[in-house]
Order: sequence, then C-alpha cells, then structure tokens
Amino acid sequence: MNHHQRFSNRSDLYAQARPRYPKALYPYIAGLCAEHLRAWDVACGSGQAAVDLAAYFDHVQASDVSEEQIAHAHPHPNVHYSVQAAEATNFPRGHFDLVTVAQALHWFDHPRFWREIKRVLKPNGIFSAWGYAWFSVNPAADRAFAENFLAPIRPYWAEQNKLLWDHYRDVPFPFERIATPPFEMAVEWDFAQLFAYIQTWSAAREYIKENGDEFLVRTYERMLPTWGDPQQKKRIAMDFVLLVGRNTGS
Repeated sequence: MNHHQRFSNRSDLYAQARPRYPKALYPYIAGLCAEHLRAWDVACGSGQAAVDLAAYFDHVQASDVSEEQIAHAHPHPNVHYSVQAAEATNFPRGHFDLVTVAQALHWFDHPRFWREIKRVLKPNGIFSAWGYAWFSVNPAADRAFAENFLAPIRPYWAEQNKLLWDHYRDVPFPFERIATPPFEMAVEWDFAQLFAYIQTWSAAREYIKENGDEFLVRTYERMLPTWGDPQQKKRIAMDFVLLVGRNTGS
C-alpha cells in the first residue's frame, strides 16, 4: 500500500479528531526566522499546522500527496493548498524562510526529500519537524488500551512508524541542529474524543479492513470503567518530539 493511502480513507475523521500541536511552538519557530514572507508546510494533512503558521507568515504553502486530505483541509485566506509529493515540488529555488513537517517526517524518501528541502529553503532558512506518538491517561486506562487495542494492531504498523517512536534519531538531519526548549503536548478530552482519535491510527484502519471492528467494542468496554463518567474531560499527555535546524550549507 502507498503510504498516503493510509491517511486518505476517512480524511474527514482525521481532520476532526487529531489533537492540536502546542500553541507555543509556532511563535518559537517563527522567532528563529530572519524573515516571515513564505513558509511551506509539507505533508500538511488537514492543514492544522499550516493555518497556525499563517499567523506568523505572509504566505503559507501547504502540500500533501493525498487529494482527499487536501479536500478536507481547513481553509484560510493566507494558506494555499496543493497536491504534490514532498520529494518533488514546483516551488522555486530558495523560496522559503521556513519549511515544516508535522507528524510526517518518517514517511518520506529521505535522500530525495532533503535534496528538495535544500533546494527550496533560503540560505540560513529554518527547517522544523515535529510529531507525537503514545499517550497516557492513567495506569488502569493505559493497561486496558494496551491489552485490547495496541496488541491486536501491532502487526499492522508500517515500519516507518518506528522512526517516530524513536524520536527520529535514525533519520539523517542535514542542517545545523538548534537546541530547543521542551514543549508539552497534552489535550483535554472526553472519552468519545479519545475514541475518535485512536480510530484515525493507520494500523487500526488496516486491522479493521482485514478483521472487522469487534476489537473496538472490546476496547470500549474495557476502557470505559477506567474512565468513569464518559463526558468528563481528562488530561491526556502525549510523547512529543521536535527537530529544528538552520540551512547553513550550500
């Protein structure tokens, strides 16, 4: 299966159910840029990061290889969406002050991707990639989730996901690395919001295609008693990783 197909099915659910990135992230990254004319959000999905970047840049390009994701992207007057592969775009050389990748760096053909980023990023421009992986609610809920949801879908993860789980330590990074402050990623969700989110996971959708959704019912029944009132919002912490670098090379 092509990687983008994992995120094309139910793109409407993906756009609605995915958590927001830390608000403090955007002014921090923008503050590293010498100019704020143009930014490019690569593999933009529903456009969450692109729309937030538009508060700091005059023009934001947001591209994704999935036509369906772009069809469900959030509209914004300063964001221009396009369907393009990350490794080969129609953007001019030295065009962007900032290039960002949210929750997608692990999917690319990295040698080709880095060549393209080097081509379109201005000298001394900023590249930033971030993502999140596992979450935690409380020990009882985490245990029920692991046993009834994570265990069945384990064989259905694409191997690239491990790059994210390992905080991209095995992905070559051809920029001058910038040490970053810690950013906390957490959401306040009720039980229905959490359940909608886990159904956007690519491995879960692949499992359902082959085996049906009975495991979702089982997960629901096992997790609900650990939550209490399903309408009560709980703080859910997520494992967050951030890479930032400056384009100092030729």
